[in-house]
Amino acid sequence: MSSEQNKAIIHRFVEEGINQSNESVFLDLLVPDVVDHYARPGLPPGRAGWNEFRKLFRVAFSDGRWEINDTIAEGDFVAARASFTGTHVGEFFGIPATGRHVQIDSIYICRFENGKIVERWANSDDLGMLRQLGVIPAPDQVAV
Repeated sequence: MSSEQNKAIIHRFVEEGINQSNESVFLDLLVPDVVDHYARPGLPPGRAGWNEFRKLFRVAFSDGRWEINDTIAEGDFVAARASFTGTHVGEFFGIPATGRHVQIDSIYICRFENGKIVERWANSDDLGMLRQLGVIPAPDQVAV
């Protein structure tokens, strides 16, 4: 597949598979044994773990929405700069609902084979999210 086709798949994966919670699209665009270098501890490997994390995230941030801001593609790789916004209304990895609104920036790199994601790397502002949730104090709130 071309780089442009792979970019279109990323957009569909995020919009339909994640934002619209269409599990069949989500699962169809990942190979079962996808290598997820951003997998969360305690979740199964591959597509099953990524799908479980998607569901946990949706419960914790039911109004959440991902927006792809930029994509760059070369060969079998697509890099995406994305932003997430949502309200914390359910438990998230032991953190009870806070009712706080969060905005999280992330970078994702996905490798494709035959129109499916086979590998993912990611970097997300998890520390910023924890600060927004009030779990970790912001630097200006810490006494030195």
